[in-house]
Amino acid sequence: MEPYALLMIGAGVLIVMIAWLPMALTALPLSLPMVCVALGFGLFQLLPGAQPLPLHFPIATERLSEVIVIVALMGSGLKLDRRLGWRSWMLTWRLLAIAMPLSILGIALIGHGWLGLGLAAALLLGAVLAPTDPVLAGSVQVGPPDTGAEDEVRFALTSEAGLNDGLAFPFVNLALALALGAALEPGVPGWVMQWLVVDVGWKIGAGVLLGWATGRGFGWAMFHLPRSAQLSRTGDGFVALGATFLAYGATEAAHGYGFVAVFVAALALRDAERRHAFHERMHDFTEQTERLLMMVLLVLFGGALAGGLLDALTIEGAMAGLAVLLLVRPAAGLIGMAGAAHPFRERAAIAFFGIRGLGSFYYLAYALNRVEIPEAEALWAVVGFIVLASIAMHGVTAAGVMRWLDRRRAAADQT
Repeated sequence: MEPYALLMIGAGVLIVMIAWLPMALTALPLSLPMVCVALGFGLFQLLPGAQPLPLHFPIATERLSEVIVIVALMGSGLKLDRRLGWRSWMLTWRLLAIAMPLSILGIALIGHGWLGLGLAAALLLGAVLAPTDPVLAGSVQVGPPDTGAEDEVRFALTSEAGLNDGLAFPFVNLALALALGAALEPGVPGWVMQWLVVDVGWKIGAGVLLGWATGRGFGWAMFHLPRSAQLSRTGDGFVALGATFLAYGATEAAHGYGFVAVFVAALALRDAERRHAFHERMHDFTEQTERLLMMVLLVLFGGALAGGLLDALTIEGAMAGLAVLLLVRPAAGLIGMAGAAHPFRERAAIAFFGIRGLGSFYYLAYALNRVEIPEAEALWAVVGFIVLASIAMHGVTAAGVMRWLDRRRAAADQT
């Protein structure tokens, strides 16, 4: 069979799966990402000459994963019914301020002390794997806007994934600086101050301010112009993509963190008019777009596995990957939420479902496209194994655990 015809068949199957599989897999311990990876692995076994390895296509890997993440961030922000606040988002702030740095430190120590990575590569591994994924976490996230499916576990996991993808950037940049030898130059205190002021202060601040301004601007155009001119009257959900790309592009042009800007823009857009039905239309469009892009990248990931992505994986690397998923993230999450008033079972679920995914692919591709790191092949093998293990482990357990938590919560409400 012609490779082109085979690809067309695969594309047709993939598009049908987008609509059908989420419904068909509801009662099974399977997830859509698991099926996509398996499909890609099988498809590229039939195409032995085609190997979509990220090191062979570094720019395409970075750009495709980048677009998927920013679309997912817009969808995550539009889902959230809860207004931004200090008390109401307390678990989120704890996960960001405590659990995420602890995860970076723990993973970096494993990379340096266990896997023998250099300091820069170990820190990069920590920064790449610390953020949870907004793309693959659909089964543990809140429901569409105004559906009421926003318990504390789903809210914390959604809001954390929305923000920590951008907040990992300063640590990625720190790893790149170490790889380039910047920290070894004279005047280290001045360099540290520059990192704090520029990479932490300015870039995060620019993301928040420009994201909020973009979201408020779109909110005004959608809901507060004279009715005949309101953008929401178009009924076109793809307007959300316009807000996504504008917030991201403007912030990147200002040398800020576009990931932060997109999620903040979604929050500001939602805040402009809380109950309008157009939010659901925008959310539905972004979710469908995200799902299509996710499935494409996961099929390519399956193809990369078939092409030898894990050839450089050692036993130590696999054990370290399992330690990241089963020890580092759960421990960091529980420490970050220590003393919170929520039941332990809910805090444990939040700590466990730190899903790793396509955001990790983006960060690793971004870093390796900007600096040469000798351990690049080993890093891709470890990250690829962790994402694969996360897709399998969390995909099998997510639906059952969330249903159990829902039953326990309903029983507690009745007493």
